[in-house]
Amino acid sequence: MVQKYQSPVRVYKQPFELVMAAYQKRFPTCDMIPVFVGSDILNEEESEDKATYTVERRCKLNVNAPYILKRVAGCEYVYFVQKNALNRRERTLNISAFNESFSSRVVVKENCEYSVHPDNSDWTCFEQSATLEVKSFFGFENMVEKIAIKQYTANIKKGKEIIEHFLTELQNQGVTHIPTWCEQNPHLMVESTEEGPVDAKDETETEEGENSLSRTGSTGDAHSSNERIRGADANLDEDYIEHNLGMLNPIEESTLIQLRIWLSDTHNGKIPRDEHILRFLRSRDFSMEKTREILCQSLSWRKQHQIDRLLDSYVPCETLQQYYLGGWHHHDHEGRPVYVLKLGQMDTKGVLKALGEEKILRHILCIMEEGLKRCQELSAEQKKPMCSWTCIVDLEGLSMRHLWRPGIQALLRFIELIESNYPETMARLLMVRAPRVFPVLWALLNPFIDEKTTSKFMMYTGTDYLRPGGLIDYIPEQYIPDFLGGSCKCNIPAGGPVPKSLYRKEWENRETGELWEDTIYERANLFKGMPHEVVVKVPEKEGVITWDFDSIRGDILFTLYYSNKEVFDENEDASTNNSSVAPGGPQNSQMIPKNFVLDEDFSVVEAGIVCREGESVQGSHVASDVGCYILQWKWAGATGSNQSSTVQDVFDQVTHSAKAKLIYYHELLPSENFKGSMTSLESCQSAFSSLTIASR
Repeated sequence: MVQKYQSPVRVYKQPFELVMAAYQKRFPTCDMIPVFVGSDILNEEESEDKATYTVERRCKLNVNAPYILKRVAGCEYVYFVQKNALNRRERTLNISAFNESFSSRVVVKENCEYSVHPDNSDWTCFEQSATLEVKSFFGFENMVEKIAIKQYTANIKKGKEIIEHFLTELQNQGVTHIPTWCEQNPHLMVESTEEGPVDAKDETETEEGENSLSRTGSTGDAHSSNERIRGADANLDEDYIEHNLGMLNPIEESTLIQLRIWLSDTHNGKIPRDEHILRFLRSRDFSMEKTREILCQSLSWRKQHQIDRLLDSYVPCETLQQYYLGGWHHHDHEGRPVYVLKLGQMDTKGVLKALGEEKILRHILCIMEEGLKRCQELSAEQKKPMCSWTCIVDLEGLSMRHLWRPGIQALLRFIELIESNYPETMARLLMVRAPRVFPVLWALLNPFIDEKTTSKFMMYTGTDYLRPGGLIDYIPEQYIPDFLGGSCKCNIPAGGPVPKSLYRKEWENRETGELWEDTIYERANLFKGMPHEVVVKVPEKEGVITWDFDSIRGDILFTLYYSNKEVFDENEDASTNNSSVAPGGPQNSQMIPKNFVLDEDFSVVEAGIVCREGESVQGSHVASDVGCYILQWKWAGATGSNQSSTVQDVFDQVTHSAKAKLIYYHELLPSENFKGSMTSLESCQSAFSSLTIASR
């Protein structure tokens, strides 16, 4: 594979002639370049008017390679051939070099150019590019490639230091000005103008006049300057990178420039901001191929959905303004913006049911775009690169309700979309007041989050975030939110349960089955004295049984039982157990045999809890024993009731009308994924259980 390098534009704030005088001091040897042992001139030519000068050298390098590699190669030094073409008239120096040693096995090519800055004739620009291809090297191909790249990049930054060192040396010697070739040969300039050897490019002279001639040396140089201006647009200035993008090593600079040039060529010169490109490169460890693919997909996505216009056109609806508990809040110690999200106290289920995925996603994308805008503004204000922000997530109040399956699926979709289109925008994520249920949520989400992203997560339980190493290490004390023990008022809505009157129609009519045709949830009808039961067979200890159900109609009593005896499985022949099917309705299954005696043949492992109409319940249980666990739902109105049947009860029996209806989902999770993290979890009811049918 051919390795490529492209440098940014390096600028010396000295005239071209002074820079050339400093460059010549590098030969025949240079103490500041230890690997450069010496050089011999092979060929040398200079024109009569001294406008051009060409020299070819054979350079001797002592490469810092392992002893065994030098023994295998059978040589102590490596030789390169360098050809320098100096054009004093046009004020350019072109350098080309290639390896003479092992040229059949390793191919190294380098091209450099010194030229006049397009916007300031008293400054000098330098650009450098190189390619490396290791074809074969006695089985040490990878080692040779790594050594070559390491040696090359180590000397790139040193090149500017060497030139500036010799420039300072010249100034100390009293050399502060060297006349240009045009200033030394005005008579030749007049002759060349009269003969018109470059008249084809005189349209630039017409525009710029005689001042242009005295500045550039010839009309042809104006064309060269235009070419360099276009090159500068495709390339980046080294100082610009440092002040606007941050410190990058030579390979990172090269990859950024190469990708930028490629985007300019393939997108008709229209490319995103450099900060945007750099974020994608960092997310893929500066792999050109991987970054190119994901960045192009993201650019197409932004264009398709008009993301660039989102901030100008989007206005959040009243429901989001009232029930989405997040907002921007000052800045951290490094000056980054801070976003605060009170996830634990947000009715995520209600917000999703009221608005649907698309509206929430649009709101999240607007937050991301706002974050990018704030970073851009802070970068200009603080005069330092700023491309990410800090996020504080308050998990107090988080319960199994937040593990509602459609909500988890929507959250995973949001995470995937953000990671694909907004990589490296999060500097750190501070999760505070994490409850016992958090390991379950984290176990579900962690596999879908990039490892590089999860390394930025920091979690605090209890009040740990108030101690050293907590928020105070990242957020200025005066900006810690008041609800987290600080003194700063945080502009986040109070929130609360979303009224069911705001639910979208498809959520209100869940019992029709239209929304749930392709869902993982199942439905069940509960009749008086006829519970619905599901058997979960646990083959090993410490397995985690989870459940999630909603009461669509009526109050429901849920209980979890255990038996070490064989219990009918719900998938077995229905004729072997007690079951009932209402006309046009789901099957009602009773799995506990009639001859089983409580506390002898089976026992209660999770005490019954009542789920009121319109509520949701999520829970989990760590199986301490192998055997059969029975999830049982039954109409709560029948609990402990010995009163005679009412007219309504008789009518329900005749018409097969259910006393209660529910949708449910259950799952058995393997123990190896939860060792040591689930033992303290208990079944928990929704924190928003105040939602009842009366609040619709």
